[in-house]
Amino acid sequence: MKKSQHLVIEFVRYSFILLFVYAAISKLLDFDTYQSQLGQSPLLASFAVPISYGVIIIELITAVLLMIPSLIKVALQLSLLLMVMFTTYIIIILKFTAFTPCSCGGVLEKFSWTEHLIFNLIFIVFALIGIKIIFSSSKWIFFLIRQGFLVIIGILSVTILYFLSEKKSQYNNAFIRKYIPHFAEKKSVYQLNSNGYYIAGFDSCYIYLSHPNAPLYLKTYDYHTGSVSKIQLKIEHENLPYRRLKIHVDSPNFYIGDGSLAIIQKGEIHQSIGKTITKDLAYFNHFTIGKNENFGIQASNKTNHYNLLGLLQKKANKYNLHLNHTSLTNQINGTFDTDGQLIWNKQNNEYLYMYYYRNNIIILDSIMTEKYQFTSIDTINKAQLDISYYPKQNQYKLGPNSIRVNQFSDTYNQYLYIHSNRIGKFEKQTASTSIIDVYDYKSKNYHHSFYLDHLPNHKLKNFKIYKNSIAVILNNDLYLYKMKN
Repeated sequence: MKKSQHLVIEFVRYSFILLFVYAAISKLLDFDTYQSQLGQSPLLASFAVPISYGVIIIELITAVLLMIPSLIKVALQLSLLLMVMFTTYIIIILKFTAFTPCSCGGVLEKFSWTEHLIFNLIFIVFALIGIKIIFSSSKWIFFLIRQGFLVIIGILSVTILYFLSEKKSQYNNAFIRKYIPHFAEKKSVYQLNSNGYYIAGFDSCYIYLSHPNAPLYLKTYDYHTGSVSKIQLKIEHENLPYRRLKIHVDSPNFYIGDGSLAIIQKGEIHQSIGKTITKDLAYFNHFTIGKNENFGIQASNKTNHYNLLGLLQKKANKYNLHLNHTSLTNQINGTFDTDGQLIWNKQNNEYLYMYYYRNNIIILDSIMTEKYQFTSIDTINKAQLDISYYPKQNQYKLGPNSIRVNQFSDTYNQYLYIHSNRIGKFEKQTASTSIIDVYDYKSKNYHHSFYLDHLPNHKLKNFKIYKNSIAVILNNDLYLYKMKN
């Protein structure tokens, strides 16, 4: 072997030794966090305990083998196999799962998943170069067959593990939907060309769109003509340290609020500067417009972080805070299990609260007093959550094995529309449809369900109802459907 080749082999060998030893030790030093991260992985959750030990052991064994010159052939091929498996895992996480778990520990914790992918690919190249030098006497065809076989084994092993571990939480054969075929007809599609848009308002002429990265701009889509315009909103306090500005449009007015600053401002879309109408009264997670410029809010109790509902009630141009401490019922920790979506029914002057992780819906009057509750057709009445504790951040985080019963909702007249990913009896999941369940919430009855047809693998992120039209954001596209009367 030439001296230059020997130096390359040594560089590759010690690079892998450093990588595997560092990776194993960093996992051992923060083993609880590492095991919790595996437990929240969409691929490995079912096997988190054995894999958490197995990966560390294999990394250390491979590092020891790399230190023994006579075993360098086996060690480099084992290194290649491991890196292919790690890389396959990252590709599946990025491309085929809806949930992205936390990253590795140590210095690599600072890497994004894409940076991890590039890092792993570089080490795969290192391994192939080292193996080729060692097997320099072998013909290229035999080299490619041997290493190709290893690559296939690595890819297949992780892929099989993914299918074995995947929790089919969306399936529930305990309920049967009543579908109305071709209930929603697709009328138009507008490409947003950016991820993150949400529907801020919907009326007889326009769909109003906002983006978290440019919260003071409204994009208006005239769904009769297909024309699009951009409006810059002006507000009184533009220089505050906003963190989560959210816009609601009730034409001709807009309402922009940030719960982290306990502020809501109001303005006219095409004219005046938005003025502060309430500030420092209550911090909130979400707000929605109610009757007579009252605002329903979802907030957190400062003491125990339980979710609760409240009302910012306007009286004589002054706002008062009224909290509803009783309607949201705790089942597990009062935070994740009570999380949900608060919406306003303008036609009936009522608030509706839909839990994300159980089948309950709460109906409240215009002053946030509970009127009654009813249940959806789903059978989960107690939240089934996958919660892990991260001691470094002193935080609890929700994992991918939590069963989310309801995704998003909206209401119009006496109907409540809920998007759910759960699959009922006799149903098959398809990549080119999304399910909407319709309830007559006044009579507390399930009414029917229908499919929204769209491009394959487009994920429904947000929707709004106006009369018999439904505006939906799917991936980076705005769809408009017309529903049957």
